[in-house]
Amino acid sequence: MSLRPGAVVACRLLAPCAFAATAEPVAAVRTIVLVRHGHYAPDPAADAKLGPALTDLGIAQAHLVGARLAGLPQKFDTVYASPMTRAQQTAKVIVGDLDDAAIETVADLAECTPPTRRKDITATMKPEELSECASQLDRLFAAHFKPASGASAQELLVCHGNVIRYLITKALAVDTEAWLEMSVGHVSMTTIRVEADGSTKVIAIGDVGHVPPNLRTGASGDPERTLALPE
Repeated sequence: MSLRPGAVVACRLLAPCAFAATAEPVAAVRTIVLVRHGHYAPDPAADAKLGPALTDLGIAQAHLVGARLAGLPQKFDTVYASPMTRAQQTAKVIVGDLDDAAIETVADLAECTPPTRRKDITATMKPEELSECASQLDRLFAAHFKPASGASAQELLVCHGNVIRYLITKALAVDTEAWLEMSVGHVSMTTIRVEADGSTKVIAIGDVGHVPPNLRTGASGDPERTLALPE
């Protein structure tokens, strides 16, 4: 339909114009940001299930990712964390930058080793341990990687390298035994969207842009580092 010149002038004078464009409604999506814990060092005295604590470098890294997350335009509706010490410490540093958001501990976010093509990695492990880990992570994926209900949702999951890489393979719908073909560094950010129709989109994997190169650890090729603090 074409408008007469007079109608166009009248439309411009009206507020709001009857012919004004309206924004299309945006379908609700769930955005999940997975953060790996900071640097840690083996500790024989640590609890067997909870594992060792962060090093000074790991704490510094956690502050860096906390600042990065605080600068994002979206606010997180929920912060979930693995029960393991290094993940809990990382999450507590992060929420200090997120207006002290509450942390919900999720047992299924704990580190484990799922089946992999790399038989040298699993040679000393019992088959049932590998199977139990896969079941744990499949359960985790089903619980969290689902469409948002009503409004869009933003979730932060602070967990571990094996967990994150397995979840990526699930989101990509590829062979889950390929998880070791990826590497994600300490306090890296992996972002996955779950669309309204349930499909998943991997937006970013292992983003460490917030960590200076001389403080990066944990990814394939990264050297082992320590943080020297002034006395």
